[in-house]
Formats: sequence, structure tokens, C-alpha cells
Amino acid sequence: MNLPLPGTRPGRVAAWVLAPLLALTACGPGTGDGTAAAGAPASAAPSQDPVAAVREVDSVAALLPAEVREAGTLRIGSAIGSPPGAYYPDGPDKAPAGQDIDLADAVAKVLGLKVERQDASFETILPALGSGKYDVGTGNFGVTAERLRTIDFVTYINDGQGFAVREGDTALGTRVTRLTQLCGLTIGTGAGTTFEATLTAQRDVCAEEGRKPYEVKVYSENAATLTALQQGRIDVIMSTINGLRHQAAQPASRTTFLGEYHRLDVGFAFKKGSPLTRAFRAAVDHLIDDGTYARILAKWGTTASAIDASRINPPEHTPES
Repeated sequence: MNLPLPGTRPGRVAAWVLAPLLALTACGPGTGDGTAAAGAPASAAPSQDPVAAVREVDSVAALLPAEVREAGTLRIGSAIGSPPGAYYPDGPDKAPAGQDIDLADAVAKVLGLKVERQDASFETILPALGSGKYDVGTGNFGVTAERLRTIDFVTYINDGQGFAVREGDTALGTRVTRLTQLCGLTIGTGAGTTFEATLTAQRDVCAEEGRKPYEVKVYSENAATLTALQQGRIDVIMSTINGLRHQAAQPASRTTFLGEYHRLDVGFAFKKGSPLTRAFRAAVDHLIDDGTYARILAKWGTTASAIDASRINPPEHTPES
């Protein structure tokens, strides 16, 4: 779901330069990364390292396919976007940090594997899994019925969809609970995300009530979306619950979070039929049981999105569930 900073395009550097607009520290729920001074490095990641003490668990590693155990490497296609999920605290030429980074690294350690992480734009990761380019994809991927047709998921958190507006904008009140509240407005969101899919699938709801439809503008980077909001080119952002909460908590972002719209399970993504899912689920459950999982979520301010146990391919949450 997150909006990535692609690792192979100049836009990644541009987004880092725009970090002051985002002004986000990696210590609470939300979206974006940034600083208080133009051109300065993005905010430092929290110093604690709950992954350091994680060790291989033989009974869990035994669930891996033999060829993966022998190779000893886990190829991860990773969308690096913004805290708390994944971002560049020290600039795009340094190592990424975030909840997704820590969880993937911890799972790999339980499985006795080394991580080979490759930056990729969010919208390219799921198709690349089918070709075998990556063993697993990370990027705050929400579990949806549409994606379950071609992708397997192992869940690790419960996040979802929310909205944010410019600070001081009270036109939508304090919460968006139905898309008809957005009629006549322009919404900014990310390419290839559940947000884009939701807005597209329900684009006729305004016309059905005889109202002007909303317009959707799609962006490939968080920085571009936030800049468009602050410049008045869009009226509202639709993105992750945790990301938007984190963003709104940073004064320099000048945004207000409008509450949860729709919860979704979020998971590690695999090609359909992948033999890795059982091992990943067991690894996540081990991290939950030994307390590492809770420490990682506490580090990134996402404890409210914790799950009790990992699941393979759960059904998509309906709005009523």
C-alpha cells in the first residue's frame, strides 16, 4: 500500500531533497521522511535494535525448501517509501530503516538466511514475484481479494486505508467514513495501490447521488503527493493509516489525519504457490511469541496494528469486519 521512493530513478533523490516538507521522525505512526532544515539529512531512525538478538530457529528453518536453505540467501524486492514502514533516514545512498525492514530482517535471521534486498518501485514488485526475480516482496502490501488471485501472503500487521488534509482544512470534518464525502474533490494517491483500486472501483458513487464526481491523481512518490496537497493541487490524500498518522504527528508536514476508512491485513508477498509461506508464517509467529515482534512495533510506533498470529492468505476484510 505504501507509496515508494523507487530505488533506481532520479526521483528518489528528488524526494529526499523534498524531505523538509515531510518533516517526519521515525518514532510514531505515519507517512513520509524529513528534517527541519532544507537539504539536511532525513531524521535519524530510533536507536534501539530489537533484531540484533534474533537467532536462527532450527525447527522453523527446517520448513524452508532445500534449495533455499542451500543457497542461504533471501531475495527481497523492497519498496522503500516512508516511515514507519521503510525509508532512508540517512539519505538514499545509505541503508534503509523502518518497521518492514526490521521485520523482514528478523524473519530472515530466524530462518538462517542472509538478506539480499533490492529496491523496487511499489507497482513493479508483485508482477516480478511471478517471474522469480524476488523470493518475497515487502512494501506494506494489503491483502485484497484481487491480489489473492495471483499472490500468496503471510500476514505480519493490520494497517489499512485512511485520509489526510491540509492542516486547518475542516471541509471534511474529522473523519471520512464514506467516499461520497469526497464528491467534487481531487484525491491524491499512489500508483498500483489499494487506494487507487478502491477509488477507481467506486468512482460512480457520486454520480449515483447526482453529485459531481471526485477526481483521482496518482503519484509515484510520497513527497510528490504531499507537495501537491500543500500547493492546493489536490484536496485530500488517501494512503496508509499508520503512514498518515505518523505524518500528521510531525508539525512541519502541516497535515491532519481524518481517521481510519478501511482496515486491511498486510503481509509479505510471494508468487502463487510459493513453498516459502509456511516457513515465513512460523517465523513471524516465533517473533510474536518471543517478544521481538512487539519490540519492533514499539520502536516504530505501530503497536496498535499488532496481530496475535500470522496467517496465510486470509480473506480480505470487508468494511463491516
